[in-house]
Amino acid sequence: MNKLAQLDQQFVWHPFTQMRDWLRREPIVVTGGKGAVLHDAKGREYLDANSSIWTNLHGHQHPKMNAAIERQLKKISHSSALGFANEPASLLAEKLVRIANNKPAGQARASHNKTKRGATSNAAPELNKVFFSDDGSTALEVALKLAYEYTRRTRGNLAGRTSSRAVQPRFLSLDGAYHGDTIGAVSLGHVDLFHKAYGGMLFQTDKVMSPYCYRCPFNRAQPERTDARKYRKCNWECVGKVEQKFSTRKKTGNPYAAFVFEPLMQGAAGMIPQPSGWLGQVTEIARAHGALLIADEVMTGFGRTGVTCHVDDKAIAKIADQPAAAKLFATARVGLAPDFLCVAKGLTGGYLPMAATLTTRKIFNAFLGEYEELKTFFHGHSFTGNQLGAAAALASLEILQTRQSVRQRARLQGILHQELQSLWTLPTIGDIRQVGLVAGIELVKSWRTREPFALCERAGIRVCEAMAKRGVLTRPVGNVIVLMPPYCTTRAQLHKMVSALADSVAEFSKTRQT
Repeated sequence: MNKLAQLDQQFVWHPFTQMRDWLRREPIVVTGGKGAVLHDAKGREYLDANSSIWTNLHGHQHPKMNAAIERQLKKISHSSALGFANEPASLLAEKLVRIANNKPAGQARASHNKTKRGATSNAAPELNKVFFSDDGSTALEVALKLAYEYTRRTRGNLAGRTSSRAVQPRFLSLDGAYHGDTIGAVSLGHVDLFHKAYGGMLFQTDKVMSPYCYRCPFNRAQPERTDARKYRKCNWECVGKVEQKFSTRKKTGNPYAAFVFEPLMQGAAGMIPQPSGWLGQVTEIARAHGALLIADEVMTGFGRTGVTCHVDDKAIAKIADQPAAAKLFATARVGLAPDFLCVAKGLTGGYLPMAATLTTRKIFNAFLGEYEELKTFFHGHSFTGNQLGAAAALASLEILQTRQSVRQRARLQGILHQELQSLWTLPTIGDIRQVGLVAGIELVKSWRTREPFALCERAGIRVCEAMAKRGVLTRPVGNVIVLMPPYCTTRAQLHKMVSALADSVAEFSKTRQT
């Protein structure tokens, strides 16, 4: 066994990993990478089919990303955000605000001044404040705490209460939701497999059914060999359930403080895509009931949900000139303006851990006061606004907004769609769901019955292990295989990813039967 593998097994405890299984075999030790290719300690090559757990956008060792970090290293790598500002974090905050609000360069500052005068008080929420943190969990934790305290202060005042403590904010999220591993983020989640062990530590939040068309109890359609969203037969009962939940909560006299969701696709829930129109309907319901909107774009942000619908090669040249193509967030793609936008993972192009929570001036103003009033937001992180992370993020955003990058993402999105169609011939492929450059392939015992594999069969893990032997690395979410390639992936590399998946599923099916 490789020495590094020995050290790993002797000392390292891996996340979301049954370590007894881990210790049974020699692990792959990644030692390098370039583009969409990873190298291990034994000199073998692998394709990075899930972008190093959904983080890497432009590929490994991207020259512009490397150069940006090297330039910043020559200045300073980190200084405290507690009492000090810094150059790259300030520039990044302005750029995030501008991109989130879909504004051209220079308009973020103008909007700031306009808002100060109150000129946009009746307009849709505009994101113009950025709180930096470390990862997706902390980005959600920030939004949760801000929404909690904002609701206590504003609803307490409206009700004429002398103390905001009389208000107990409650949150609503989706069934199967995963929003991170800190206690607040876990409380928002509803994945029993991950969270039930910590039930005694959590505060209660409510859940409502997610629009999981493939397994929806209200979908009367028989299985077909295409994305379940295309052949569903229902009356939007999932939307009705959301309305019912808000109405029931309102009768208690303590309406929901916020609705928390991943826009367009739920990630760790099993890559559950939302049918067209669902997000707009449920967020309109939430708004009507006075709830804040917390959009978790940790996975979906920075171009992951695509630039447009599937296109052919002739249309790609025109894509970069379309305004919709420049929208890097899923919420912007559907014209939704949340009160909180949480980003991480791809924020730095997958180079360094960094996160941000964007919110509105209305939320920000609720925390303004004299020092002795203690209205400060008492929350922070040692590496908040880290200069190296901010420099990497600025370089990544610059790359994302080039015409070349937009065209490449459009092309890759179309190729991924074409390649995935070959998988429908496999009887253990139940559903293939793609949103932009994210794909989830659900494994079942038979596509005709939709019967899932039992947990003990380790279907997803076994298929991914077989893919690794074929030079493709990814990680499943239960029985769902995830393909989320870096944006630099070539047509040939993408073909190899899907072919390795197909061969591995076939191998798994054969070994099950023997």
